[in-house]
Amino acid sequence: MVVDWLDEIKADAEEVYLLGDLFDFWFEYKHVVPKGFVRLLGKIAELTDNGIKVHLFVGNHDLWMKDYLPKELGVEVHREAIRPVYNDKHFFIHHGDGKGPGDRGFKLMKKMFTNPFFQWCFKWIHPDVGMGIANFFSGLSSKKTRHKDAVFLGDDKEWLAQYARRKLEDQHYDYFIFGHRHLPLNIQLNEKSQYINLGDWISHFTYAVFDGKELLLKKWRS
Repeated sequence: MVVDWLDEIKADAEEVYLLGDLFDFWFEYKHVVPKGFVRLLGKIAELTDNGIKVHLFVGNHDLWMKDYLPKELGVEVHREAIRPVYNDKHFFIHHGDGKGPGDRGFKLMKKMFTNPFFQWCFKWIHPDVGMGIANFFSGLSSKKTRHKDAVFLGDDKEWLAQYARRKLEDQHYDYFIFGHRHLPLNIQLNEKSQYINLGDWISHFTYAVFDGKELLLKKWRS
């Protein structure tokens, strides 16, 4: 469905932001990349070929992106938050992993997975074995967290909303946009700021559009 959505929006999109976890697992060996995803990667390449700027954020499932996708597809890959300004509206955009209070286990795991030595060790595993192991554990992780991610915690307890409120103490942003949570959310942080979580393309098929004046959370239907 996401390929059909990308095909639909190419007529009037100026920029596209893909906020991470585009793949269950991604690792680039020196001469090997994961098989599959041909139609998705081809559609993204079509957008960039047509002059549409595509931003791709590294999520917790695809931490090991390197330079293949920027070189092959022409996308701009982001590992940290970016703060673009459109029509005097200030945005804070990030995948969302590792933000907010708690979740020490994940934060420790992320430090280990982003360690160059750990990545160097993994690349010596044969791709058939390494990718198989990684996809197995990625699937287990998705099953464990999918139910938890489907539960709305409340405006005051959503941890990415808490993170956004703390950021507002230092600087104003009109919109905070995150992925990671896998649940479509639109929370008013104060009179001028909103927190948007984009949801997912497994259960919700939701996305956001900035029309030049406001940011709208929408549900895609073919």
